[in-house]
Amino acid sequence: MRSSTCGAPATRCSPRVRPNSRRGCSRLELLLQGKASDVAAGMRRSATLRGLTAKQRKPIDTAAKYLLKRKDRMPCTDLLALGAPIASGVIEGTCRSLVNDRMDLTGARWSVAGAEAVLQLRAILRSGDWDAYWHFHTAAEHACHHDSAYARAAPPRVEIPKRRPALWR
Repeated sequence: MRSSTCGAPATRCSPRVRPNSRRGCSRLELLLQGKASDVAAGMRRSATLRGLTAKQRKPIDTAAKYLLKRKDRMPCTDLLALGAPIASGVIEGTCRSLVNDRMDLTGARWSVAGAEAVLQLRAILRSGDWDAYWHFHTAAEHACHHDSAYARAAPPRVEIPKRRPALWR
């Protein structure tokens, strides 16, 4: 089950998760509340009560181990409150459109620094923060290049060479 955003309720359950008649997708709700240990225990308990063979139980145990190993990375309550996306589909789609559409151009070669700079600018643009960023950027550039040079309210003295260099002739 992939949810488009943390704030949106699940619209459907995976066929493997049986909906609870009163509460909807109880395991999904528990995962979204950061209770991965409870979900893993419930999966294992269900497999035991059903009397599954070791072969039938293996995918359930694998999934339970996955949840337990990553339970510290799964508390979604903070993300849910912010309305942030948690589904891998949203993340993968963003990576494709943000990164691959720009970096995978035919014949393009990128240095690490150049690729990082372009991706940061694309991320700022896509997040809707361009105006705030540009205001910050121009103020920082002005402070770096002008405020320090004209701190005494006078431009710095520039020496004009008396003799022109050979390249200017």
